[in-house]
Amino acid sequence: MLSSYRRIFAAPGTVAFSSTGFVSRLPISMTGIGIVTMLSQLRGSYGVAGLVSAALAVSAAILGPQVSRLVDRHGQARIIVPAMALTIGSVVGLLLCARLDAPDWTLFVFAAGMGVMPSTGAMVRARWAHLYREDPDRLHTAYSFEAVVDEVCFIVGPILSIGLATSVFPEAGVLLAGIFLTVGVLLFAGQRSTEPPVHEAARHQGSSVIRNRGLQVLILTFVATGAIFGSVEVVTVAYSEAQGHKSVSSVILALWALGSCAAGVVFGAVKLTGSMAKRFFLGVLFMALSMVPILLVAHAVHGIGGLVAVGAALLVAGIAISPTLITAMALVERLVPAAQLTEGMTWTTTGLALGVAVGSSAAGWVIDASGAAAGYWVPLTAGVLGALAALAGLGRLRAGLDAQQPTDQAGGTPGRPVDVER
Repeated sequence: MLSSYRRIFAAPGTVAFSSTGFVSRLPISMTGIGIVTMLSQLRGSYGVAGLVSAALAVSAAILGPQVSRLVDRHGQARIIVPAMALTIGSVVGLLLCARLDAPDWTLFVFAAGMGVMPSTGAMVRARWAHLYREDPDRLHTAYSFEAVVDEVCFIVGPILSIGLATSVFPEAGVLLAGIFLTVGVLLFAGQRSTEPPVHEAARHQGSSVIRNRGLQVLILTFVATGAIFGSVEVVTVAYSEAQGHKSVSSVILALWALGSCAAGVVFGAVKLTGSMAKRFFLGVLFMALSMVPILLVAHAVHGIGGLVAVGAALLVAGIAISPTLITAMALVERLVPAAQLTEGMTWTTTGLALGVAVGSSAAGWVIDASGAAAGYWVPLTAGVLGALAALAGLGRLRAGLDAQQPTDQAGGTPGRPVDVER
């Protein structure tokens, strides 16, 4: 298994861009939950906290793909440093407004400004695609490795963000996220030798890749998937507080990410056969079904026993996450032109961000109205909607993959591997 991962780091510069990409991605897992934890302490309402976090997610959904589109047109280093600077300015404004008890509307303004945060995860994957486009096995392993890195971010990030906010001062988690973003982006932008060249087609591309029908299916499904992520985070923090152990929520969420991380490691070392489209649907379906035990134990068990049971259920639920996300990124790489790959990958994360906004807001409302345990109905409902969207879009995904295959076999699309898994 380890040999598969060693092979992808044979190319010079791969360790550097992947590791700096890790640091610059940590804020993604820290900001949303950090805002919720900070404002729930300073303002005393999960409803307000969830809405401000949702404002960040909506803004990222709108602005993130535009930043990535500029990256495809002008190169990574030229765009991500200014985007980072704008993000940090908004972080500072948000923290000052939270500390000085400014009106709620100011929180929304600065949270929205943070939406220009660059999607370095998509840019790291674009570098792997540039290196291994002609080697599908290594590219699959590279995508799997990055999915594991994402999950490590979601293990470490919430622990740091919630832990610092609850033990040091409320703004500490978001503040550290800003520091990580600054250092990570500057180091990542400095890795110029592995930066993908700007495709001439990207400079003259008039329409957005959002018109791709297969990509639309992935985005719609990821909205529901993001709602699972956003709602589980908010509900777990509230549920832990209701049981008298709020700080334990970071450990519980880490178990969720740990299950995904372990599944991603195994998934990346396996040579897969069969339909990618079907594999994606099955992953989303399992993700939905895995929400049922969490809801049941949250209502049936209380106190520290309830926290242990929810943590165990989330550990199992995490198994579906990485394989599903890995398959989705592989589908994006097959469905969209190479010149728009960063934008295409960012649109999928945009779907996640929109879902996080809806999920975190809905969870906040349900918690305030009916209690923390009832909040777990939100991720279950989102999971069912995601499974239905993936099932309804199977035909589009298969048609998109089939449309690429004849061209690839004829050698007409450079760098696009034949879909040997179908």
